[in-house]
Amino acid sequence: MSRRSRCRRVRPLAALVAVLAARTSLAQPSAKPIAPVFANGMAQVVPEWRDSTTWIRHDLWVETDFDSDRDGRRDRVHVDVTRPAQTEGGGLKVPVLYGSSPYFAGTSRDDSNWNVQQELGDPPPPRRPLAAPVHQPNRRRISNALVNEWVPRGFAVVHSSAPGTGLSQGCATVGDYPERAPMKFVVDWLNGRAKGYTTPTGRDEVRATGWSTGKVGMIGTSYEGTLPLAAATTGVKGLEVVVPVSPNTSYYLYYRSNGLVRSPGGYLGEDVDVLYDFVASGDPATRATCDVLWKTGVFTAPNGQDRATGDFNNFWHKRDLLPHVKHIKAAVLLAHGLNDYNVTPAHSVRIYDEMKARGRPVGLYLHQGGHGGNPPAEMLNRWFSHYLYGVDNGVPGDQSAFIVHDAAAQAPMAPAAAPTPNPRLRATVAPTPFATFPVPGTVPVTLYPTAGGRAIATMAFAPVAAGAESLVDNVAWSGSALASATTSSHRLLYATPVLRDTVHLSGTPRVTLRMSANVKAANLSVWLVMLPYDSARAGAQSSVGNVSKGWADLQNAKALRRGGNYASNDRGTPLKPGEWRDVTFDLEPTDEFIPAGKQLAVMIMSSDREFTLWPKPGAELTLDLAKSSFRLPVVGGVPALHNAGMR
Repeated sequence: MSRRSRCRRVRPLAALVAVLAARTSLAQPSAKPIAPVFANGMAQVVPEWRDSTTWIRHDLWVETDFDSDRDGRRDRVHVDVTRPAQTEGGGLKVPVLYGSSPYFAGTSRDDSNWNVQQELGDPPPPRRPLAAPVHQPNRRRISNALVNEWVPRGFAVVHSSAPGTGLSQGCATVGDYPERAPMKFVVDWLNGRAKGYTTPTGRDEVRATGWSTGKVGMIGTSYEGTLPLAAATTGVKGLEVVVPVSPNTSYYLYYRSNGLVRSPGGYLGEDVDVLYDFVASGDPATRATCDVLWKTGVFTAPNGQDRATGDFNNFWHKRDLLPHVKHIKAAVLLAHGLNDYNVTPAHSVRIYDEMKARGRPVGLYLHQGGHGGNPPAEMLNRWFSHYLYGVDNGVPGDQSAFIVHDAAAQAPMAPAAAPTPNPRLRATVAPTPFATFPVPGTVPVTLYPTAGGRAIATMAFAPVAAGAESLVDNVAWSGSALASATTSSHRLLYATPVLRDTVHLSGTPRVTLRMSANVKAANLSVWLVMLPYDSARAGAQSSVGNVSKGWADLQNAKALRRGGNYASNDRGTPLKPGEWRDVTFDLEPTDEFIPAGKQLAVMIMSSDREFTLWPKPGAELTLDLAKSSFRLPVVGGVPALHNAGMR
């Protein structure tokens, strides 16, 4: 999740004056409450609600059911409210748009990630803690996000700071229950089921039932997109719709991959304890206690994040939202960039798949960019208007996947000799709706490697009878450099012929590899690319030539049998020279057009300098050609590849 702070300081005196002015102006009751206005199924700006000087602004502390700092008192989270003037004595009740974050109160300006230059399986070298974020005890205004867009349209806007940050009590637990649950109690408070107080420790209550309809929607990006989905998994009544944008739905998937230590793109060496240091902006008086309870006692404990093996364990299970999807009652509109390698697309697709399987209302908006990217404004407005105001506007409808495709891919097919348009440089604004993702008509096609992968070997429809070839690990070579090289001893590359027609991939590629190594542990990285490779930036830690990526640990072969979500408690076992290991695992979901004039290729390498640990060069990995295959999600299946010239 991207590191960012979206805080704006508001002077307490100015805020108080605004509240008093608003309340004074409401001393004379209005003859008729102003009603929200809808056009084309969307909430419109109401002129009477546009003037921000009339808005009601206040803050409070909502009590939860947990005590993350073990001080004997239930933690309270800091909440602020902005609402139209008529909700105070004017007879108006409105629904709420709600955002929560650990970033609102500021973050550390320091930088101290784990050193990735280590051998796999060895204890990691010590890490220096980050300097704590600056605590701002007088900062009562949490955020101004969402208010200018939605208050004039007839919504109240609520924010809360995550536990252990800002003026919220407790500790930052990074994905554990005290981070997943607080939003439930804020929604309960908005419905009159939980207590809100004027101070962190006092007993003077604040109620919302006089102005809140009890219907709540949530939206946010990255960490701020994770928390709305976490709130939905509590099943809290009143939370009607959430829009998680680039949400982290599993801390294991964020910091690990199929048994392997793997960093999020752009944050090499980051881990759960680093994120804790980065966001823990709460009261310094409790920081030492939180460090002992959570950072030392949980995160870096022997059964905690475990940077030595990268294996899944109960620590990671507690920080996975997928097992809690069964509790979701809210409608969910997930949004994700297909070139996001900070929070990878699998985070959203796995939740979409599970909700579809359970028959729950869910949508998936996919675009061709990197980290972040809201659905179009009209789509957001329709979802909020439908679920929070009950407007009959066609939401959710029969189509659940909305995919932004390249404009070039929608044009007539170019002949093979023509220059290939640079994909992703011209993207359509409006997404194309589909009934599902992968798009209808997608068929898994299995292709097989042939000999010659140190150059550029071919992929075939049938396996070879026998054969093996090797690569030598060298983290000094980036994946982009290896994909661009015509020959290399540091990777194996298998490609289609030059395509005569565009091929559309939609879904999740899967690889099955039989491999051996001459070391006890080695990184295994697989990229799906277009050739000639274009290394120009396309998104978060990605390139134009990239189609998908994946990583795995051969030591965990016992658990890597079928692909899909990885959550096995099986421990990895060291490799033995010459011993074959069979692994099947998924690459990242994609929806990509491979244009005429390009080749589609699978590249196998060991260390990926942008994502994995950096062991010393020299490990040799060998691929059994006859027992390895690549399953690609092709729209139109084998006939589409035949039409593109593959035989």
